[in-house]
Amino acid sequence: MTLPLFPDYQLENPWWLLLLLGLPLLAWFRGRKGEAPALAFPMVGLLGGISRPTRQSHGGFALNLLHGSLALAILGMARPQKITSYDEVKTEGIGICVAVDVSLSMLIKDFFIGGSRVNRIDTAKRVLRDFIKGRPNDRIGIVAFAGAPYTPCPPTLDHDWLLKNMDRIQTGIMEDGTAIGSGIAASARRLDQQVVKSKVLILMTDGANNSGKLSPLDAARLAATLGIRIYTIGVGTPGMHLIELPNGQVINSGRDEFDEKSLREIAKIGNGAFFKAEDTSTLEQIFKTIDEMEKTNIQHRKIINTEDLFFWLVIPAALLAFLHLLWKQTVGRVSPVVA
Repeated sequence: MTLPLFPDYQLENPWWLLLLLGLPLLAWFRGRKGEAPALAFPMVGLLGGISRPTRQSHGGFALNLLHGSLALAILGMARPQKITSYDEVKTEGIGICVAVDVSLSMLIKDFFIGGSRVNRIDTAKRVLRDFIKGRPNDRIGIVAFAGAPYTPCPPTLDHDWLLKNMDRIQTGIMEDGTAIGSGIAASARRLDQQVVKSKVLILMTDGANNSGKLSPLDAARLAATLGIRIYTIGVGTPGMHLIELPNGQVINSGRDEFDEKSLREIAKIGNGAFFKAEDTSTLEQIFKTIDEMEKTNIQHRKIINTEDLFFWLVIPAALLAFLHLLWKQTVGRVSPVVA
């Protein structure tokens, strides 16, 4: 039974408190005026000056000691306890690797954020940041690929470090091109090193495979044999676009569009899904959808510990009982009156 005014405390055996109702009855019974003990003696006058009354003024003190001892003992038998509770959270995170295309075409500004034109790679990084923040229990890494792959952010649970290092995802580090197969293979190798219950690869690209020695479909089959689920995202709008390079030079992208057929086939092999993102809100919704599809198992269990406090009552009860006996045998000892 939890105490109303003290929610952190409880009584394990509250029915013992019913004995407290008997204490007032005991006090009334012991306090009744009874016949004083008397002693018949022929020389009454000699004893008159040395006798004391039966009911002394300090007799009530002895009863208070006794009643206090009984009350504390009863409270102790009710077993007061202090409650300590906490929530135990058990998580089984998954491994996620995001393969991001960083070819020059990812610099095309056909996305909008806050009314301003933003290139594809900056949009992808912004959406990725929100996705990472929403999955604190998962080991997440990022592989970037152009003509060849590299790993700017290895899989980690340190998401603060991951978010701080996302600027390492940029164009111009590797030779230009779109090696989708190599990007999938590099991501699969990273995931294969992780000891997790589920492994997910998210591929983001705006082009068709034109580099690397491994075809995207063969790479997807390899990843599937490792138990990796693959989601593919085609980003950007098709057509002719201008690409503004970091040095200020502007070039024509030529005919720009991703290989939707291959991306669908990759997702099918990887038992995942294909998505198309032509604007920022759609890309955000795609990652929310993936987030909902790949749930992390989180188990909550409430642990309740109790600490017995009865000894804090039983020890004073025993002390009061001892003082009661000591008082009765010394200061509170009663002498009979003369008959």
